[in-house]
This record gives sequence, C-alpha cells and structure tokens, in this order.
Amino acid sequence: MPTAAVLPHALADWYRQEARDLPWRRAEFAERYGAWGTLVSEFMLQQTPVTRVIPHLQAWLERWPTPAAMAAATPAEVVHQWANLGYPRRALWLHRAAVEVVERHGGTVPRDVGALLALSGIGDYTARAVAVFSYGDRHPVVDTNTRRVIARAVDGRAQPDAPAKKDLDRMTQLLPEGVAESAVFNAAMMELGAVICTARAPRCEICPIAASCAWLQAGRPDTGDTRRRQAKYEGSDRQARGGVLRALRHAEGHRMPADAVLADWPDTAQRDRAIDSLIGDGLVEAVDGLLRLPV
Repeated sequence: MPTAAVLPHALADWYRQEARDLPWRRAEFAERYGAWGTLVSEFMLQQTPVTRVIPHLQAWLERWPTPAAMAAATPAEVVHQWANLGYPRRALWLHRAAVEVVERHGGTVPRDVGALLALSGIGDYTARAVAVFSYGDRHPVVDTNTRRVIARAVDGRAQPDAPAKKDLDRMTQLLPEGVAESAVFNAAMMELGAVICTARAPRCEICPIAASCAWLQAGRPDTGDTRRRQAKYEGSDRQARGGVLRALRHAEGHRMPADAVLADWPDTAQRDRAIDSLIGDGLVEAVDGLLRLPV
C-alpha cells in the first residue's frame, strides 16, 4: 500500500524525466505571463483536451497578456476569441475574473486561495493550481486525474467517486512537507493520471508506482463506476448551442436575424431552446429581432 513516504519519491523522478513539454510548464511562459497565464490556461483546460488548448492559449495571451488588457475587451470579443473550445460560459467567467482582478487587486492575480476563490468561475482546483504552480505555495491540487490515481493506488478501486471536499484532505495526507517537493508531487499525480493511469486503458506495465499500487496488486478488479455519464454531443442541446455561437461569431458584426440563425437545424424546438439558454447565460443578446454576441 503506497504511503506519503513512497509516492512522492517514486513520482518525482519519473515526472522530471517523462513530463510532457507543455507551454505553461516552461520558464519563459511564467516569466512573460506570470499567474495570469496559469489562470487562463486552467480555465481553458477545464473539460477540454490539451491539444485543443495549446494554440488557443497562445493566441489568447498574445491578444490579452494581462488581466487589464482583457478587462478592457468586450464580452463579444471574448466569446469570439474562445472559438471552439467548448463550454463558452468559461469565456465570460474569465472576462469577469479579469475585471475583478483589476478592480479588487490592482491588476495582479492574487496569491491567497480565498481571494482566488472569490473570483468568477474559479473553484477549488483552479484556485490552488494558481497558488501552487505560479506562486509556489503548498496546497493540495486535485483534478480528475489525481482522484483516479488515489482511487487506484491507495484505495484499490478502479474509478474514483464523484468529486467531494474530502478529496483535498486525501491529497493533503499524501503531500510531502517541502514546498518545492509538494508542487512537483501535485503536478506528477495529475500527469500520471493523464498519460499512464488513464480512465479506460491504464498502462500499468510502465507505471512508476506499479509495485505499490493497491488496485494493480489486487488484480485490477472491476469495482464499478458511479460517476455520472456525459450525454453524447451529436444531436445534443450542447451541439445546438455551439452552432448558434459559431453562426454569430462568423456573422458580420457578430449579429444576424434571429430566424436566420441555424435556419436549417432539423429540430426547431431544440434550436429555440438552445438560443433561449444562451440568452439566459448571457452569451447571446436578443435586440429588435436580432441575435448578437454580448456587447
């Protein structure tokens, strides 16, 4: 059974040798964008694959390299720049967070976890990721990958439960005492879950903690999966919402007659429902028979 003394050492060496070369892990990225770069990357990485985020992140930070630069943009510009990253409410939350950073913190992303949590769109994971990876503080950083590694390596279960506050306590118990070491361990746990201890096809044969993994030692039992399944995208309301936003992003002036938006969508009721929900979320505005991105 892995302990707080075993996991950090085993993972640290592996991480230093095998970690992916991602933009937000490079020294020049931190020097140029600081905590703002980390914050933007974490917003984009929520429920979006790394390969899709990388080109958008660079373009985003070149356009808005500071919170003040982004706070001066319009919501329409932000939604348009978000493009096809998915879950576009994140774009509006990020814009609001930039405004709040300027108004409350003089344009500098705060270091304190409580202050970070008070910003729009920021939860337990993102707040601690900024504090740890940008400012070097010692906190547990827990994402889906981390929870899966703990479930398997420590608890001997195939899949984790739904996210809960107890996850932070579990990770705290495993964190090494040293600040620098704890940051490496946080990153290594996420990396292991992302590339080795994956949800559907774990690569146990090359796992650096295979010798002490409770699940592997038990013969990789199927202990069930209680996580809620995401509905299929094809034909979903999410797809309709994405189609509406895509049409407005490409329309002249980011606006067009309401009856022309997705006029050929096969399910008119679904199209109207998508439009109504986007208006409710503040991602689309209806004015004089026109739909437009927010101004």
